[in-house]
Amino acid sequence: MKLEKDKKWKWPADNMREWTDEELKSSQREFTQQLLRLRFQLAGGQGDVLPVIRQLRKGIARVQTVRQQRALELRAKAQA
Repeated sequence: MKLEKDKKWKWPADNMREWTDEELKSSQREFTQQLLRLRFQLAGGQGDVLPVIRQLRKGIARVQTVRQQRALELRAKAQA
């Protein structure tokens, strides 16, 4: 997935729940790397990347939420 400034990087958490654990892990890694690149661009004076940075941060948070929910479900099943 290549991040473009025009593209909205919003995925509903419902769609993310259908992803496998590997897809979630790789997406989170990719979002984090892209966020780092965009932060360097922002520090370099390109001010038009701020909305994309915000969307990426939200995307990372959604991925982390889905991964945490899965971990909690596994713990609940293990205890039952």
